[in-house]
Amino acid sequence: MQKSQGVKEKMQVAIHAGVAFSDEGLVMSSLGANRSVLAKYRTAVLGPRRSRLFVKVMSDSILQGVSDADARNRLSELVAGNQNLDRVVVSSDKFFGPRRTALQDGQIYPFAGNRTAHTDTLLDGVQVQVFAGLVNPGVFIPKILASIHEDHRRDILASTDLSCLSWLGMIEDLRDLAPQVQLTLWEHENSPLIWGDIIRAIAGLPDEAVLHEEFAFLSSLLTEAGQRHVLDIVRKGDAIDHGRRREEMANILDEYARPEQIEEELDLPGWNSDIVEAFTELYEQDLATIRSMPDVHVLQI
Repeated sequence: MQKSQGVKEKMQVAIHAGVAFSDEGLVMSSLGANRSVLAKYRTAVLGPRRSRLFVKVMSDSILQGVSDADARNRLSELVAGNQNLDRVVVSSDKFFGPRRTALQDGQIYPFAGNRTAHTDTLLDGVQVQVFAGLVNPGVFIPKILASIHEDHRRDILASTDLSCLSWLGMIEDLRDLAPQVQLTLWEHENSPLIWGDIIRAIAGLPDEAVLHEEFAFLSSLLTEAGQRHVLDIVRKGDAIDHGRRREEMANILDEYARPEQIEEELDLPGWNSDIVEAFTELYEQDLATIRSMPDVHVLQI
């Protein structure tokens, strides 16, 4: 994968890195539903199996002593098999690290920066872009702890001050260790209302590209009455401007959301609503800082 000659730009590899408990496979589903649209823009998606292999090759080259040359060749085979492509999308919430390593050393995903930088090194001559939806730490932390083995959970609780955990450390590492990698973030909590923007960004599509099932995620959270309202707005098409349509969709979500779809169940002893509220305030402060970073693109409502 050498640098392109002439007018052709570098091949792009877009890595959707999750995070855990954000999209739960919906990004891959939406990309799959729009394969024909992506093909028009010379973009392809590695399926779940090949995305997992992509991450394993990268991880093994760090942890298992696999040579960079071997890892580089294997990644090249995965992402550059079709010379007619300009962009390949990889999706794995293990890219920043497995869940058992997501809370260590006083940081969320402490190895994200190193893994991203190493991937960029292996993908020589390719423009690497990383995409991630951030989850409120008040929800993310207890879900991670509940999902991992008891031994790992015990070690984390004994060595980590959970109250100090935020996304800022991870993002600062990404910028410091992999400054040439383009970084795009969004708040997972906003995902239903900006789903089309997320998919277009990951796939490298223009704003005007029409997507299949763009509002399927939003509709899945709503009562039947809310779903009918969404369908009515979609049918209006260009008769309603983008800003007004998004405002109406937000109003529909507020009014017609099914509680069981939007309320988080946190199964961790001692983790209560007061703790979540405290984390939410810190999360909002961190998001304001992240949005002010000049080299980080944040998708917003």
